[in-house]
Amino acid sequence: MTLEEFRHSFADYLPADALPVALQALWWLGKGDWKHAHACVQQHEGEPDCDLVHAHLHRLQGDLANAGYWYRQAGRPVATVPPEQEWATVAAQLLART
Repeated sequence: MTLEEFRHSFADYLPADALPVALQALWWLGKGDWKHAHACVQQHEGEPDCDLVHAHLHRLQGDLANAGYWYRQAGRPVATVPPEQEWATVAAQLLART
């Protein structure tokens, strides 16, 4: 699936079952449902991809201390690019592995 196809899937009612949890969270976020996205990754703490998305979510929320914790858990540096660019980069990286 390409990033463009992923974005078009926001018109669907639910994310595709085959999507890994981290991508499901980005899908919910793409639909504007931060709480559902957070619930997805919160249930999979300790998985690096979910921890990275968890960091992104708290960055969006403005909770930078919490975001920093999750970036460290994911083994990634704190993002410095605009949030929209981070979302697209993370989504593209995860999609490339599916």
